[in-house]
Amino acid sequence: MSLKVFSRVIQRFNRKSILVAVHPDNNAVSNLSTSTDKNILSDSSSLIPSKCDVCIIGGGVMGLSTAYWLKRHEAGKNMKVVVLERDSKYTKASSVLSMGGIRQQFSLQENIELSLFGADFLRQSDEFLGLDQQNADVQYHPCGYLFLTTTSDGAQLLHDNYTLQKKLGSKVELLSRQKLKEKFPFFNVDDIELGSLGLDNEGWFDPWSLLNGFKRKAISLGVEYIQADVCKFDYKSQTENSTAGPNSVVIQTADGKLKSLEFSHCVIAAGYESGRVSALAGIGNGSGLLGHSLPVEPKKRYVYFVHAPDAPDTGFPMLIDSTGTYARREGSAGHFLCGLSPTEEEEPPVDNLDVDYGYFDAQVWPNLAHRVPSMGNLKVKSGWGGYYDYNTFDQNGIIGTHPVFQNFHFATGFSGHGIQQSPAVGRAMMELILYGKFKSIDLQRFGFERFIDGRQVLEQNIV
Repeated sequence: MSLKVFSRVIQRFNRKSILVAVHPDNNAVSNLSTSTDKNILSDSSSLIPSKCDVCIIGGGVMGLSTAYWLKRHEAGKNMKVVVLERDSKYTKASSVLSMGGIRQQFSLQENIELSLFGADFLRQSDEFLGLDQQNADVQYHPCGYLFLTTTSDGAQLLHDNYTLQKKLGSKVELLSRQKLKEKFPFFNVDDIELGSLGLDNEGWFDPWSLLNGFKRKAISLGVEYIQADVCKFDYKSQTENSTAGPNSVVIQTADGKLKSLEFSHCVIAAGYESGRVSALAGIGNGSGLLGHSLPVEPKKRYVYFVHAPDAPDTGFPMLIDSTGTYARREGSAGHFLCGLSPTEEEEPPVDNLDVDYGYFDAQVWPNLAHRVPSMGNLKVKSGWGGYYDYNTFDQNGIIGTHPVFQNFHFATGFSGHGIQQSPAVGRAMMELILYGKFKSIDLQRFGFERFIDGRQVLEQNIV
């Protein structure tokens, strides 16, 4: 994301004292409506259908990607697909508060494959999401992630990951301490055991542009986007299918009216609210298999925008330090985004998105100053908070169909790496609904059943 776009996004979230002056086109950010979707965003309850084939709860990148792939497919062209989003301005949405990073350097095959497709999608975003008179440039900046470790165990993990990543077609290079010094002389690597650098399919992009690209394209294909909040689920009509869950949802529209929407399939893609929404359907509130809840809750994370005038403007990768501290360039002239996920003991409250700048001073800055000496005199310009849709069970995505309610599907719980995987996850959800199985990438291990079996699927490369 360019500094100009970043400035507008920050201003969009009322952090007006942060960056440079308001740009002339700032209103383009604050108003999501386009000529394509003005009628849908009017939220008149008279426009809300009483029935649909697929009801998608959550209008972030996961929900909109699912809707896009469904309507793009020949078998889904005639389906009525409705997306429900309670906040069409996305004031707290994880999708637009993300840093927009994408990487192939994971330890699980599924995560690698999801992000490899995501990178390909981003490179061709205009082909996938462009409209006749409106392109879909998501401002993809290819720039490798550099993972560093200071221990022999960490080095072995990078070796193991490297072997799997190469097998799956990733372009990754392992760098010794000496090679790191030669390639990145501005880093202090005296304590580093090994580094792993992505050579392709990694970098960052503008989350806002991806979200709007999915939204505009999905609406142009016939998706109905409605601003409404979910109140409860019900059985509108009885079916002969004993495995079907609730088939109706009561929603409250922006004008305060209650409407009932009957559906054949429901996709829960409500981000950090997914646990709460699924509980409204009775998931986790019953006996037997229905006694297992969806383990998704919000976790607050901070991103800091800093100015380090002495740090290099070129050749700086997406740094993932051995401490977990990360940093990447934001535009030029010494501007960077950085942060660090807190420990369990440091977890901040989630009742607001206020930024703790003391956390930066105590935890983030010392790590940056050690690894990048030229950042020793940086100044914090701003920051923002956002929510992870945190899977408390194993911090990996939940993708699949409920084992009892066969008409309920999940695309949530990605714990920080969802936006980069949204193109592939949306396609996977389309396959699940239209074919009853995954066809492109086998994601069965990410299903709900693992909570019942007590089978964690752990990703080692956590940022």
